[in-house]
Amino acid sequence: MENKVSFYNTLTKKIELFIPNTDGKVGLYTCGPTVYHFAHIGNLRSYIMEDILEKSLRYIGYDVKRVMNITDVGHLSSDADTGEDKMLKGAKREHKTVMEIAAFYTDAFFQDCKDLNIKRPDVVEPATNCVPEFIQMISGLMEKGYAYESGGNIYFDTSKLKEYYVLSSQSEDELLSGVRDDVEVDDNKKNKTDFVLWFTKSKFDDQELKWDSPWGIGYPGWHIECSAISMKHLGEYMDIHCGGIDNIFPHHTNEIAQSEAYIGHKWCNYWFHVHHLNDKSGKMSKSKGDFLTVSLLKSKGYNPLVYRMFCLQSHYRKPLEFSYEVLDNMSAAYDKLIKRVASLKEEGEVDQVKFDEFKTKFEDAFSNDLNSSMAITVLYDMLKADMSDKTKLALVKSFDEVLSLDLLSGPKETEKEVDADLEAFVLAKIEERKAAKKEKDFAKADAIRNELLEKGVVIEDTREGVKWKLN
Repeated sequence: MENKVSFYNTLTKKIELFIPNTDGKVGLYTCGPTVYHFAHIGNLRSYIMEDILEKSLRYIGYDVKRVMNITDVGHLSSDADTGEDKMLKGAKREHKTVMEIAAFYTDAFFQDCKDLNIKRPDVVEPATNCVPEFIQMISGLMEKGYAYESGGNIYFDTSKLKEYYVLSSQSEDELLSGVRDDVEVDDNKKNKTDFVLWFTKSKFDDQELKWDSPWGIGYPGWHIECSAISMKHLGEYMDIHCGGIDNIFPHHTNEIAQSEAYIGHKWCNYWFHVHHLNDKSGKMSKSKGDFLTVSLLKSKGYNPLVYRMFCLQSHYRKPLEFSYEVLDNMSAAYDKLIKRVASLKEEGEVDQVKFDEFKTKFEDAFSNDLNSSMAITVLYDMLKADMSDKTKLALVKSFDEVLSLDLLSGPKETEKEVDADLEAFVLAKIEERKAAKKEKDFAKADAIRNELLEKGVVIEDTREGVKWKLN
């Protein structure tokens, strides 16, 4: 097919025309979540823009296979292979097993994705499924002289590479300043940039998940995951690798190092990175306490798609500053847009010339370094243009294949007013139901739910507690 998509390639540090390894087909990999806690909306900005990239490629005509890992073992609290395992940290926090934590937060992540209309990748692979592949790759690296054993762990030897900092022209100190946690010295390393491929029982004796390996009982390092999982599903030649900019170093840098040392040739041609979401104090993260989640936004009455639209109004390579004031403005703009689309009638004929004209403009916006803000502008320009409503509706439906803003959903009904007596009754019943569940009297809990339903009250159990509304 005709190549027309261009975007910024972190590897070459310039906007490039995208040419896949196989004509018409795209192998795309996105780093998945470490499922030890809820995803915050800063994390989800990356997934929204990766979703837009995938959908725009499909829209233009590419056959895309997207693969994503789930990190359920091996990601330490420091990106430099030091500190506590994040999964173990989550298990201790909630007094659950690591796999219970992984299952719960994996489901929570995909519920967030569903709320944000983020398409589930074609392949989702938990790290714990792929330990044999990790061992095979590490063994190959050792055979080729790129890895060594020290202090019970297996390390990748970065001194064997001609160019280690391939993804960035920054100095080593500048790169380390972007790492999420302070870097501690590991005396087992030959070089301070070496990284762990496999931890044995010498590291974290209380680690819950361990496997037999040629080097002893242990578990994989974080960086080996994405290399092995992507090769398992996309082969030795990958088109696009995505992630947030905080993944550039050391995670993606280490992926390139181990992957190309293992296969002996260039691994991935294009690297796509999304910038941070900030608040007025700087980058959002769980560790800072700025823990904004999709569920929190929903509990405050925001449609999650308003946050998606907020992200689309900014370029993925620019920092985006979040505030509730800006989100309020975006919510008003979204509601107005939905009402405008709802006012269109199925009247007239589709003007194919006009349809093709605006579809081309829409494609061009995404083909030009994924300019989602320009694509939204094309949508607004189209709605103001002189053409039949039927043509406009056809274009809205077409554009929403990429935007995924539920543009044809229509305005939401205004919530019915609730009088004080009814509210007091409902809250009392919710407490009564809570007590019944605590006593494991589930029959009584169900009866209370049905009693409320008969009065037109729908209750919903959420992470933040029980929510209710009039039906």
